[in-house]
Amino acid sequence: MTFTIQDYHFHVLPMRTRFPFQYGIASMSALPHLFLTVDLQVDGRPVTGMTSEGLPPKWFTKDPTTLFEQDLAEMLAVIQNAARIAENAAEKPTGFFAWWRALYEEQARWAALREVPALLANLGVSLLERALLDGLCKAANTTLHSLLGSDQLGIDLSALRPELSGVSVAQVLAREPLETIAVRHTVGLGDPLRVADIPDEERLHDGLPHALDESIRAYGLRYFKIKVCGKLEMDLPRLREITAVITAGCRQSFHATLDGNEQFEDLASFRAFYEQLRAEAALAPLFQSLLFIEQPLHRKHALKDEVAEVLAGWTDGPGLIIDEADGSLADLPRALDLGYRGTSHKNCKGIVKGLANAALLKKRAESSGQTLILSAEDLANVGPVALLQDLAMVAALGIPHAERNGHHYFRGLSQSSEAVQTSMLSAHAGLYRPHEAGFPTLDINAGHLDLHSVNAAPFGCGIEIDTTALATLKSWIMAGGMSLT
Repeated sequence: MTFTIQDYHFHVLPMRTRFPFQYGIASMSALPHLFLTVDLQVDGRPVTGMTSEGLPPKWFTKDPTTLFEQDLAEMLAVIQNAARIAENAAEKPTGFFAWWRALYEEQARWAALREVPALLANLGVSLLERALLDGLCKAANTTLHSLLGSDQLGIDLSALRPELSGVSVAQVLAREPLETIAVRHTVGLGDPLRVADIPDEERLHDGLPHALDESIRAYGLRYFKIKVCGKLEMDLPRLREITAVITAGCRQSFHATLDGNEQFEDLASFRAFYEQLRAEAALAPLFQSLLFIEQPLHRKHALKDEVAEVLAGWTDGPGLIIDEADGSLADLPRALDLGYRGTSHKNCKGIVKGLANAALLKKRAESSGQTLILSAEDLANVGPVALLQDLAMVAALGIPHAERNGHHYFRGLSQSSEAVQTSMLSAHAGLYRPHEAGFPTLDINAGHLDLHSVNAAPFGCGIEIDTTALATLKSWIMAGGMSLT
């Protein structure tokens, strides 16, 4: 299977959250959702691939000294640069893996010269590869799981990491994509915990649950991701309340993860923080359910040599994984060597990179006998495209639960056009349901999402999105969209 890139287009859907989402040093109330379409010729036949991504404040770069408008301009520059490289690399017919390597390596060189962090640089790579994979799935009339598991893409994992010699992509994928996954609900730093505690002037009247207790009741949640700020005097009383709400709402067992939000600069300090929390009797149900802890150290410190000594001596500690520190292909091997237990998969960090990470974890686990972790995380992904593509990849990798919170911070697909809403309800009736107020909302039953329609679509979505109804990136910028007012 060979292709050329004929053209590409960016469009923007401005979005606002239902309520501010506080995480780390940022509080998100609005963001642009970027759509990318790529016009291809695949084996001589025209096809269009599509992807999308919300561009959140202070995740790809966590610099407290910059304004979001500055961060957004940098994100867009990175994405546009990747698009130019991708188009140049596919002027003549090429195969997917050769094209991807050219894109990844040239984007890395460009980013190094401009001191752009690898995590941000790879946002551009991931958007282009997702759009290409969508088009290639359509051209081959097959699903993501089937295409990745075949030889048509020519992905050679050993070319990315020599220790993966003999490991094929098909061996990394689940035998069949998962039919359902559990929703791991994020409890943000400012999210209300009980309906009764929400002041009247802050109550939402949009037909969706707002507080943690009503979310548990409405969706049947059993998996939770809890964010901490790293200050004991704030985290301890809040965690007591969160634990009380979850144990009251989940009469049977539940599972939880903690997100350290890069709040610590050295692991010894985090260990002391963790031990103080674990000593609190009221938090016993939480720690008994704890699956792993995500990225407690700032990305600048997470992969330093001194981390190894602390992890080696912390024999009864939780499994720690990296997330924001996983910016390049070199980072997960380094993290595992230091003693971390794994990493997260997010489509915004890359599909091919995610496959290489899954393969490395599989091989290291088999050779060491250790349980290693590939989690599925997501800041606030939403449909009609980005969420479904991410779910398709999570299902293909066989990850049984995933942080999904876009449906909580955004009001379903109410900000999409009526045509998109109608199409989604028709194509993905098991994943979405019509809300009583008339918009499609995720249909979460007993804490799970039904992925049958996602797995059957070429790359999760499978419907045509009319981007002409959206602002072009240029017109959105000219209209002052960068200010997000």
